[in-house]
Amino acid sequence: MKLTNRDFASKARGAVQTCGIFFFCGADEAGATAAARDLVSWFDEPGERVEMSGAELRADPAKLGDEARTTSLFGDARHIWVRAAGDEAHAALETLIQTGEAGAGSACPVVVVATSATDKSRTAKLLEKRKDALVAMFYPPDLRSVAQSVRTMADAAGVRLGGDLAERIARAANLDVRLAESEITKLSIYLDTSPQSPQAAEAADLDAIGAVSEEDGFASLVNVVLGGHAGRLAAEIARMKQVGLNPVGVLLALERRAAQMARLTAALGTRRLADLDKGEKARLGIFWKEERELIEQLQRWPAAKLDRLTLRLVDLHRALLTNSQAAELLLAQGLAGMTRYANARR
Repeated sequence: MKLTNRDFASKARGAVQTCGIFFFCGADEAGATAAARDLVSWFDEPGERVEMSGAELRADPAKLGDEARTTSLFGDARHIWVRAAGDEAHAALETLIQTGEAGAGSACPVVVVATSATDKSRTAKLLEKRKDALVAMFYPPDLRSVAQSVRTMADAAGVRLGGDLAERIARAANLDVRLAESEITKLSIYLDTSPQSPQAAEAADLDAIGAVSEEDGFASLVNVVLGGHAGRLAAEIARMKQVGLNPVGVLLALERRAAQMARLTAALGTRRLADLDKGEKARLGIFWKEERELIEQLQRWPAAKLDRLTLRLVDLHRALLTNSQAAELLLAQGLAGMTRYANARR
């Protein structure tokens, strides 16, 4: 079974009852991740979440089936959440299917969110025609669709948003649904709202919670790294340490920009960013203050290099989370490598 972000909300609930494998892919990683979380919430009994990485499944394809068929100590429900890059989980999912068909027994639900994968990937082709699997492809979002998602999330939290505020949150989050959701959560806490006692939000409320924007302290460092400005990197890393920027926060800012660049690359095709009119730029969530930097960065990061950057960011994110005491050093080393790579020809 195959769905896209256009029909996921209306059809995916039914798939929860018939499918056991769920593969989320596409250029809109944030939208895919948010949709995967929604899907898990629709399980009758989500139970324990067991997290696995694509790298460990690539190294040991049988591990997924073993884990999915393991019963918890107290017999509680569980599901597997896999964070993968590209086709890292292909062999593991193929093994899970083959062993299941050979009589290995039932398995708990498996949810895979794959960065740098599309509906044309080997994993998607493996699953899309099966009745017990769902492939969900998330195409690059536009400002209107993300703003609508923001309003939907706000309604569920009891926050009444006008269209202008929804667009402001969507634009400030670089069309990243996960980031926009965090702003809605902060607004709901600040206004003390709930579905039973909704409150209207105003621009002053957004200002009061310090809603994320391109001026959030990460922008200059992101632009130095992705722009390949090696001569300015040392000063930016020193500033990062001086003001106490969180290493994971810095990396998330880089991930958001990389995701934005991937969406733009897919939307532009053979065109250049400068060729778009104001309406097209607005629909793609391009803010005028960042246009110059985006033009430069898109030139330095063609699609193939951008895919490798995404994989590097995923690996670095894992390293930061597993080596928190050395996070600042690991990040500085990673930033230096990315800055050098931005200047490489391929």
